[in-house]
Amino acid sequence: HGKEENKEFTELMASNTAAKKLLEFAKNRLMQFYNPRLYKPAQERELTKEQRIFENHGGDVPTVAPGGIADTGIAVFTQVAPPPPPETFGAYTTKAEENNGVVAMIDLLIKDLEKEMTEAKVAEDNAQADYETMMRDSAAKRTQDSRALSDKHSVKASLESRLAEQSEAKASEAKLKEEAVQYNKALHAECDWTLQHFDERKEARENEAQQLVDAKSMLKGADFS
Repeated sequence: HGKEENKEFTELMASNTAAKKLLEFAKNRLMQFYNPRLYKPAQERELTKEQRIFENHGGDVPTVAPGGIADTGIAVFTQVAPPPPPETFGAYTTKAEENNGVVAMIDLLIKDLEKEMTEAKVAEDNAQADYETMMRDSAAKRTQDSRALSDKHSVKASLESRLAEQSEAKASEAKLKEEAVQYNKALHAECDWTLQHFDERKEARENEAQQLVDAKSMLKGADFS
């Protein structure tokens, strides 16, 4: 709900309220002259403590309300002198009918103002309600988007962590494979050396065994000459 629309609504309500008060004031003044029993005297203004003290000491406190006529801000209202007494009953009837017509027109204007203010108030309330609903929906949408973004960040962090673990596992596996290859090469080389020198080692062991046998025989005193 924009500030400009709210300003227009406030100005409309203020101007219509002032116009309504002014019309009611004019209607009441007409009643004073044409239908006194319906006339409503203006309420006496309650004096403040300072004004009462001032008045008790002989001061003259102004009786005109600071807000103007009927608090409308209009400070001057032309005093309409009462019409001369009607000469005949017919003239009185005519004046009364004219007064009733004017009062009816004033009442119609007041109703139009009240209707316009009521419609404006309903429109303002609806606009405010729509604005508040939009703000709540926007806040809920921002919360939902924030939660979705947070969830995406969590998923991303989880995937990155799993990727790092897999990369580490893959590196460890590659290291183990390399170690296995190197071990296999060393074992293969050792086997090749063993096979290559098998006959020589076999002959050497046989010679060593024969030498042990000869040594035993010598110890027993056998003669090999």
